Amino acid sequence: QVQLVESGGTLVEAGGSLRLSCAASGRTFSPNSMGWFRQPPGKEREFVAAISWIGRSTSYADSVKGRFTISRDNAKNTLYLQMSKLKPEDTAVYYCAASVSISMVVPTQVTDFGFWGQGTQVTVSS
Repeated sequence: QVQLVESGGTLVEAGGSLRLSCAASGRTFSPNSMGWFRQPPGKEREFVAAISWIGRSTSYADSVKGRFTISRDNAKNTLYLQMSKLKPEDTAVYYCAASVSISMVVPTQVTDFGFWGQGTQVTVSS
């Protein structure tokens, strides 16, 4: 069983920065990729960024390119999302996800990920 626990969400002013963390645990935790998704109020869950667990492949949503950076620490089984130049439209519950599916490209769809955390709230004030 894989467990993902996000942390780091809080209230921040527009233009500010924030780092989210996702600690992964499980007896046989060996994902192919991990990613961040978010769900703004009243909207569907959307892709933010993803990274291969081995190698250096990454993928970002256009809305966060140049502002967010996804990274991982394999030794600590921890995923990070460094967010900068935050905007009010970044307000959402942010979810960490893991995919064990074998793929030549970094997955970006909700359905590609089989394990999810409980989410952490990020609120950006204007």
